Amino acid sequence: MRAHAARIAARFERDLAALVAVSSPSGDVEGFEECAAVAAALAPEEASVERPPCSSPDHAPDLLVRLQGTGRARLLLLGHLDTVHAHERHRPLERVGDRLLGSGSVDMKGGDVLALAILRALAERRGDFAEVALLLVGDEEWRTAPFAHVERFAGWEACLCFEAGELADGQEAVVVRRKGAGTIRVRASGRAAHSGSAPEKGANALLALSAAATAVAGRHDPAGPDRLTAVPTVMRSGDAFNVVPDAGELLCDVRADSLGAIEAVAATVPTELGGVALHVEVLRRWPPMDSRETTGGLLRRAADAAGRPIAASGRGGASDASHFAPAITVTVDGLGPRGGAAHNPGEHVLVESVKPRAEIALAVTLATLDAGS
Repeated sequence: MRAHAARIAARFERDLAALVAVSSPSGDVEGFEECAAVAAALAPEEASVERPPCSSPDHAPDLLVRLQGTGRARLLLLGHLDTVHAHERHRPLERVGDRLLGSGSVDMKGGDVLALAILRALAERRGDFAEVALLLVGDEEWRTAPFAHVERFAGWEACLCFEAGELADGQEAVVVRRKGAGTIRVRASGRAAHSGSAPEKGANALLALSAAATAVAGRHDPAGPDRLTAVPTVMRSGDAFNVVPDAGELLCDVRADSLGAIEAVAATVPTELGGVALHVEVLRRWPPMDSRETTGGLLRRAADAAGRPIAASGRGGASDASHFAPAITVTVDGLGPRGGAAHNPGEHVLVESVKPRAEIALAVTLATLDAGS
């Protein structure tokens, strides 16, 4: 395990640079196709490549890399190749001190590199599994359609997702609990008027959306029973400085331990304010994930193999692992390298984290296969 981890660490920067060199914002077909080609080139030669349809329309097909074995266990590795960074803000990888800076480096192309490395390591142990599949999707950062891949892998022994790793109380940790996530959209339909000579004849969409944002933010209760966060994030309204705005849109990011709590936030927005009609919808519903009970034994065995504690942690951010958790009992997330500034210009992977995180990922993978053999 340590020998494999050392080899993974030795080539990690080169492999990550190849993936990060490709700008692949969500929904960009050309970018995903190029990124998928790089990922396929990093897969073991023994693996087969499939391109299942993406969950989101008008996207490039997702990438599925399959490795067949002669054992019994079936293991799904999971990641995504899309980023939130637009082409004009894309930053190729560069090493700055102890950091590898680049767009999508920690969310989550660094994790994809580790997942591909795990697949290459398993190509040498094909008697330990019936199949290991690596699914890399192209719409994780912004998907409103239902997730399309759960049924195909339902009942497999485990799902290991390679979103960024973290520390918990100073110990290397993996993620076994996530909140559910929803995006609330409010669209306003008001009435335009001259803002100087006849403002009373208008119905101000901007003011109505501001009130809706205040209503959503008023439900924010991270210390409450549902650990609810309700945060207005985007508001657009108005085209001219001297016209009462007649339309607009508000987006809010809501996370909670239950989807019901998210729906309840949407229900607090009134349907009319000041003559402005408000149309409210929940654009996406990502389920919560809680696999603490089903992964406890696995993490203890993996810690013994790794020779270090592995903490079970939780995270507020959404992940595709949450979709698989109801169908694959043993689901573990957060197996990627550690880093920071995800979704920001300074996004990075910590170089010092790569080898220990590779050891953790290898240990969890082998413990999973041992349990399923």
